[in-house]
Amino acid sequence: MSYRVYFEDTDLMGIVYHARHLYFFERARTEMLREHGFSLTVMAQNNIYFAIREAQVRYHFPAYLDDFLNITTSVANKTACTLQFKQTMYNQNDKLISEATVMTVCVDQALKPRRLPTLFIGE
Repeated sequence: MSYRVYFEDTDLMGIVYHARHLYFFERARTEMLREHGFSLTVMAQNNIYFAIREAQVRYHFPAYLDDFLNITTSVANKTACTLQFKQTMYNQNDKLISEATVMTVCVDQALKPRRLPTLFIGE
């Protein structure tokens, strides 16, 4: 996923605010799932939701106003009811900006853990 940094993403110094990295990573995970046929609408219709159990972000280099960011997302590990994502963010010069490891738990609408659908496990 690619994203242009706008004024709303930055702090007073024109640097991307640290919490926005989590926002960018969330969008990238959502788009990755969508590319594999799991849009938020389809998942909600099937009582499939993902709750964040843990998120770790390591910041390497600042991203600035008007930078063009490329975010990669992959599934690093799966269990019966969890997906762990590894994500990296690079700027337009291929400089590593940040990386994240995010553990999600598959839950139902009542927030009770549930098994990942077969399609997730088979990927």
